[in-house]
Formats: sequence, structure tokens, C-alpha cells
Amino acid sequence: MSPILANPRFLALYLGGWLPLGGLLAAAFVQQAGISWGEALLVALPLALIHASLSLATWYLCRALPLRREHAVRLAVAHVGAAAASSALWLLLGRIWASVLAPAFADSVSRIEMRNPLLFFAGVLVFLFAAAVHYILLAFEASRRAERTGLELQVLARDAELRALRAQLDPHFLFNSLNSINALVSVDPKKARQMCVLLSDLLRTSLQVGAQATIPLEQELALVREYLGVEALRFGERLRPEFRIEPGLEALAVPSLLLQPLVENSITHGIANLVNGGFVRLEVRRNGAALILAVENSIDPETPRRAGSGTGIENVRKRLRLSYGGRATLSTSENAECFRTEITLPLELDPATLTPGVES
Repeated sequence: MSPILANPRFLALYLGGWLPLGGLLAAAFVQQAGISWGEALLVALPLALIHASLSLATWYLCRALPLRREHAVRLAVAHVGAAAASSALWLLLGRIWASVLAPAFADSVSRIEMRNPLLFFAGVLVFLFAAAVHYILLAFEASRRAERTGLELQVLARDAELRALRAQLDPHFLFNSLNSINALVSVDPKKARQMCVLLSDLLRTSLQVGAQATIPLEQELALVREYLGVEALRFGERLRPEFRIEPGLEALAVPSLLLQPLVENSITHGIANLVNGGFVRLEVRRNGAALILAVENSIDPETPRRAGSGTGIENVRKRLRLSYGGRATLSTSENAECFRTEITLPLELDPATLTPGVES
């Protein structure tokens, strides 16, 4: 259906746009036929609205005959033929309207009918102009449809990349955890069994939240604590977790499994290289309209960094870019004592925590 017919407001605006044309037609009747303005408007305005109704058919003709250079002759013949038929029908309907007016304005109607050849030509031109306008509308519609399709493809591609990045986290984490269990089997089988149970619980929870784009910060911190609990069985007192969490931020939304790869990176490439171990510090605070998440770990500046130590950080950076664009950042810094990864996110409430009827 024509978008004009589909929307009553557009239809009213469309018909209203033809009224000035009716005024021009009335002026021509006054000038050429020598009739009064009242009589001219009584004839011209209905004729304009009749032509407006007939011109709506150009939408379907333009859709059936898209503009193509190789079909130029066919297009010209079809549109000129349709314009001639429409103009002839317009004059026929105009004559019917004139017959209604004839008893009261017989002389004026007869003067107007003498201009039928000129009216026929004008009707053809107006129909062709309406066709050109509809081709512009179709081109605009096609452009919007292509833009909408492009945006949908971008969203699908972004979601696919996000899923791929999240999928990389699970085997990476599982590989390191299994290595930890393997290291404990020979020296402390009881701890190895205990670690298997904790790992099973952690993986189950990770699978549940991993399917969600965002989760409350409180749930993300709980996952980090579970992970540190698993690694504590391996490192014992060598791993010293520290939490500096500003209260009142628990309901804020963060991407699921955002902190776990950073904490894992701190242990694998920091604490594991230290004979006496060290701290892994998690800091969460608010800074104006931003949420700051930071992970720090002890390092030995003389120990060379292991290959691949930036995989987890790079995955998180990509996820932030895809999820937030330029509204989120990830930065790293290092000094003689520790390595720090800091994330800045916009403050957003998790939808699941909102109370119905209360705006955030």
C-alpha cells in the first residue's frame, strides 16, 4: 500500500497540497474562460482533488516499473500511456461533476469544457510530475531500508563477535584451572578433589551468567570471589586477595564475566611468578558519572613477561568497544611493585534491579 494511504495524516497533508494547484486552475478559468472566482473555485477545487486521487496510482506503477536505463523506452511508453488514460478519466469525472453543476452554471461550464484539450495536456503533465515524485519517495524508502539493513547487519556482527570473545574466555579459564588441579593431584589429592567441586560450581555459575549481556555488579563480584576461592586452593597463602568496594554500587550493570579474565591474568602472569606470592587487589568506586573497576597485582619487575599475557586484557578491551563504543575505556599501568588494569564504564542500572513504576 502507498505510504500516503497507510497514514491518515499523510493523506490529509497530500490532499491539502493539491489545493494550491486547484487555486491555479481556478485562476486559469477566470483568466481564460472569463467566469467569476466563485464559479471557478467550485469547479477547479473538486477537479484538483479528483486528480490527486488518480495520481496516487502512480505509486503502484512506479513500484512495478523500477527505474533502469535498459528499460527507458518501456518506462516512457508505460508512463505516457498511463498519464493519457488518467487524464482522460480525469476529464470524464470532471464532466460528471460539471453535469451536476450545469443547471445553475450552464454558461460557465460550457466555457470551461471548451478548454478540454488544454486541460487534457495539463493533466498528463501533472500525472508525470506525480510519477517523478513517487520515484523520489521510492528511492528514499529504498535508502532507508538499506540503511536499516546495514544497521541490523552491524548489530548481528557485533553480537557474533561478542559471543566469540566470551566463548574464548571459558576454554582459557578451564585450561588454567585444569593445570591447577593437575599440579595439586600429586601433592595434595584432598585439595585437588575440593578444587574440582569448587570449579564445577564456578563453571555452572559462569555458564548461567555468560549467556547474559550484562549482570549486576554484585553478581560479577561474587563470581570473582568464587574464582579466587578456586585459585586459593592452589596457591594457599601466596595468594592474598584484597577488596576495596565502595558501598551502594551493587545494582549497577556491568558486562558479564568482565573482571574474571583480568583477575585470572593477574594470577597467571603475576602471582604465579612470585616465590612469596603477592596481592590481587580489586577496587570498585564511583567517579562522577563513571564506574571505576581496577585490578592490581604484585609483580617482580625482573621477571620477563610471559607470552600471551595480554590475551585476556585485549578480549576485555574489544568487548568494551563493541558494547559501549567510546563511552568505556581500559588502561594499564605498571610500576616497580604492581601491575594495574583500570576500566571506566558509564553508570547504568541493571534492568532486573529496577522497581516497576520507578524511574532511574
